[in-house]
Amino acid sequence: MKVWHFSEMAYHPAWPELQDSYRVVIPNRLYDPKIGADLYHRYLDEWVLCDELGINIMTNEHHATATCADSVCTIPMAILARETKHVRLLALGMPIGNRNDPIRVAEEYSMLDVISRGRIEMGFVKGVPFEISPANTNPADLMERFWEAHDLILKAMTTHDGPFNWEGTHFHYRSVNVWPRPWQEPHPPVWMPVGSPGSAAEAAERGMTIGVLNTGWVRTPPIFEAYRERAAEAGRPMTPQRLAYMALIGVGNTREEGWRRADQILDYSRTSGIVAPQFMNPPGYASVAQSAQALRMSGAGFRAGRIQSRDGRNIDPRKMTVDDAIDAGLSFAGTPDDVFDQLRAFYDHVGGFGHLLMMGQGGLLSHEETVANLTLFSKAVLPRLEALGV
Repeated sequence: MKVWHFSEMAYHPAWPELQDSYRVVIPNRLYDPKIGADLYHRYLDEWVLCDELGINIMTNEHHATATCADSVCTIPMAILARETKHVRLLALGMPIGNRNDPIRVAEEYSMLDVISRGRIEMGFVKGVPFEISPANTNPADLMERFWEAHDLILKAMTTHDGPFNWEGTHFHYRSVNVWPRPWQEPHPPVWMPVGSPGSAAEAAERGMTIGVLNTGWVRTPPIFEAYRERAAEAGRPMTPQRLAYMALIGVGNTREEGWRRADQILDYSRTSGIVAPQFMNPPGYASVAQSAQALRMSGAGFRAGRIQSRDGRNIDPRKMTVDDAIDAGLSFAGTPDDVFDQLRAFYDHVGGFGHLLMMGQGGLLSHEETVANLTLFSKAVLPRLEALGV
């Protein structure tokens, strides 16, 4: 199993000033660039440490929010492509349906792949509904734009005989000719985060690696199974390396220490979904059935049903405890033995996976605590995972 360290690079100093929305409408006067610079350097130092620890690196991006100050995932990735030497680098956060220039995306990823000497893995995401407004895009045709951008980027990266013309539904180019071409042949591996069996099946048809985030004990098995079934129907080779799972991980020398770290990291889950209601579900973003269910459950005060315990109990992410998160399969916490046992039980429950996307930093977890968390995980848990997902 490959492990990837992930942090949203949150700007948590603004959180005490926020109430009913951590996204879209918050004024950036709450951002102090001097504090922000210190935080950026601190997060980058933690990722660079992973090169020594043997933990791969994952970045993402979000926009107009204090929960994730990484607004362009390829910028830290460019720094890390130079500062690291060994680990793989995954940018699971390029919202290509919301970007107006897919060719620029192809250029960015190609250049990163060359700088890193072939260590880049590129992720294309639909993006959260909250960011439709900042992007000024049409949610009804978002997935059409996404798949056209996907096809155009791959064609641009794999065409080596000079310019070609592209006249699509959403993008038009007279002369596409990407320089440099990528290091890896035919292009860096492609990932896509998914949250439903339907999206998993679409990714399986194209041979993409999928990452599931916050799907937990209840929702993950049908997503992974849909991928396996469609891959088989499409005649595509199926290995655990096509499946990735994200979890919040706090490991300590004692159970109490591990839980304390996990509790602080869980502030990611407690804050990331706090957004003004008008941005939660823009018309056309979700299917009619999904929108109807959201309306039926709106009285619960949170996205009911998204996070569930093993026995189907709905969990409010804003109030989630470490107990809740472990029960839901969103977090693995405690001593190294605790973390491995919880992870192995979840692995067996979902039928296996080849990548663990580890949020080893989140919320108010300090730099010192993050370093201790990552270091202990690399020494006492990581070696035991190497036999899984192969």
